Amino acid sequence: MEDETGIVDVVAVAVRKARKGLGLSQEDLALEAGLDRTYVSQVERGTRNCTIIVLARLAKALKTTPDRLLVPQRKGRP
Repeated sequence: MEDETGIVDVVAVAVRKARKGLGLSQEDLALEAGLDRTYVSQVERGTRNCTIIVLARLAKALKTTPDRLLVPQRKGRP
């Protein structure tokens, strides 16, 4: 069984990558999603296990779908 924190880390990386791809600050994302900036920071650091509702709000603010935030990001080639 995969380590339970694994999916939290997957979401952390996906949210951070999507946010930066849109050129948003954590504060901008938080405002769009109706969250506190510190909450977004915790999600991106993998210290906060967000609910499905918050995942959906983040996805909408990031112009994506929740399922895309649950897919492990591919590592770049060496």
